[in-house]
Amino acid sequence: MTNPKGSFIWYELMTSDPDGAARFYGAVVGWTIAAHSDPAASGVDYRMIGRSDGGNAGGVLALNADMLAGGARPAWMGYLYTPDVDATIAAIEADGGAVHMPATDLPVGRIAMLSDPQGAVFYVMNPIPPAGMEDRDSDVFSVTEAQHVRWNELMTSDPDAAIAFYRKHFGWGQEGAFDMSDMGAYRFLQLGEVGIGAVMGLMPGVPAAMWSYYIGVDDIDRAAAAITANGGTITNEPMEIPGGEFAMNGVDPQGAAFGLVGPRR
Repeated sequence: MTNPKGSFIWYELMTSDPDGAARFYGAVVGWTIAAHSDPAASGVDYRMIGRSDGGNAGGVLALNADMLAGGARPAWMGYLYTPDVDATIAAIEADGGAVHMPATDLPVGRIAMLSDPQGAVFYVMNPIPPAGMEDRDSDVFSVTEAQHVRWNELMTSDPDAAIAFYRKHFGWGQEGAFDMSDMGAYRFLQLGEVGIGAVMGLMPGVPAAMWSYYIGVDDIDRAAAAITANGGTITNEPMEIPGGEFAMNGVDPQGAAFGLVGPRR
């Protein structure tokens, strides 16, 4: 693959009900989530998320009883690319980050689950591309396209420290900000020339640092109606964002929080 280090190369929904998640996100986003586990999933129930264009949007991990007993809960997770998982782990630990799942080899690559010093959790991964696709980029993230994740948002107790951390370990830049008055600055993040997301302080009622992922939809009002019609909850109604599109937040029927972004038709 040719994605630069620090790219979001995969997104994963951890859920207690993959069939229910398939119905929900099919209606809201237009995805098709496989009805059965991927054969390469090493004994866990792991299903691919398909886009209408034939590409993959990420994966779905079914939380089994042991995972739930160990504290796992429905959530969306992002994977950051690094060519050396072990060196990245060592550097992040030395900077005050934590390891939640040690480096693990899977048929699709080497992964680990980490958190930054403020506690926001993410995966790192060095993937093994399928044979014949060694130069193919991951396209699960797109700035503009529906059915891709379009924005990555970090809420954290220390935005300055978080920006320094991700700049050091993943090469991100930070230029530009939006003034949110009493809530402080909404500071934009870049990887090279691409705007990948933003960092902000913790919102009222958010107890700990966390990543939120905004999925592109074709029509924000259609998607909002589908959330409530299919058992989800809207936590922030659609609001206009710079550029004229709209963003919103919700929780799926199993309890995983997500964001949506798209036009108003």
